[in-house]
Amino acid sequence: MSEISLYNRATKQLETEIVLGDAFVKLAYETPAKHILSWPMFAHATVSRILGWYANTNCSKNRIQKTVRDLNIDMDDFIIPEQGFTSFNDFFARKIKPDARTFYGDESIIASPADCRMTAWQKLDGNTCIPVKGANFTLDKLLGPNRRNTAEQFENGSLCVCRLCPADYHRYHYPANGKTIETWPIKGKYHSVNPIALRQNLDVFTTNYRTVSMLELDSCGTVAYIEVGAFGVASIIQTHSEPNFRKGDEKGYFAFGGSTIIMVFQNNRIQFDQDIIEYSKQGIETRILAGNQIATIQ
Repeated sequence: MSEISLYNRATKQLETEIVLGDAFVKLAYETPAKHILSWPMFAHATVSRILGWYANTNCSKNRIQKTVRDLNIDMDDFIIPEQGFTSFNDFFARKIKPDARTFYGDESIIASPADCRMTAWQKLDGNTCIPVKGANFTLDKLLGPNRRNTAEQFENGSLCVCRLCPADYHRYHYPANGKTIETWPIKGKYHSVNPIALRQNLDVFTTNYRTVSMLELDSCGTVAYIEVGAFGVASIIQTHSEPNFRKGDEKGYFAFGGSTIIMVFQNNRIQFDQDIIEYSKQGIETRILAGNQIATIQ
C-alpha cells in the first residue's frame, strides 16, 4: 500500500501525511474493488452531493472533534463562532484569524493561494505537464472544450498544483494584485485528488469538474487559475464578486472534501522557489501556507 510523503517547508522535514478515510481511498484505488467502486463513486455527482448534504446538517457537527484530533489540526489559527460550528461544513469552510497568514505586498513575489501541498513545473513541455507520478495532462484539456487558443498563450509556461487535503484551511486567495478577465465552469467527474488516486494514471485534473478564471496580474500578465473539485466536494463557492482584487483577497472556498487549485503562468514570467522545484522533481509535494512566497517575477 502507498504512503504520501511531503516536505514541510516550515520544519524543513519530510513527513508522512495523515489521510482522512485512508482505508477507503486505498480500497477505491489500489485493490480489485476499484473496478466495482469507480462508476458509482466517481463518475457522477450523486455520492458527493449526499456527503455534502450530510456535511450541512446539524448532526454532522458530531464529527468535528474527532476530525480535529485525527488530523492534528491546530485550531488556534481559526475563528470559532461563539456558539460553535453549526455543521461539519461550517467547520470545514472555517475562516482564519486576520493575523494568522501574511501576504506580503512586494509585487516581485507570487504568494501561495492556499494552505496546500504544492508541486511545480518551471517549464512545461509545450502545452503538456508531465508529473513524476500520475498521468500527463495538456493545457487545452485542462482549460476545457474550445479553449485551444486560450491554452496556446501558456505553451512552455510554468504551472503549479496546490492540493488541499481535509486537514487544510479551505478558503483560497489571490496570489498577487490584478483583475479577473473571464470565468467559466467545466462539468466533469468527482475523482479524489489524493496522490494515491493520481498514481493510478487517472486524468483527474482534466476530467474532474472545475472552474477556470483568467486573471491579469499587474506583475506578470495573464494567469489561468483553476479550482478543481474532487470526491466529497459539495461545491466550489466564489466569494469575490468584483473584477479587481488585491494580493491576499479571498477568492472563494471549497465545501466539504479534498480539492485542488492549479495556476498556469506564461513562459518566462515567474521563477518558482528552488525547494519546491527540487522536491517536485522527486514526486514529493511541499507543504506551504497561504501567503508564503512560492515564486518571484522574472
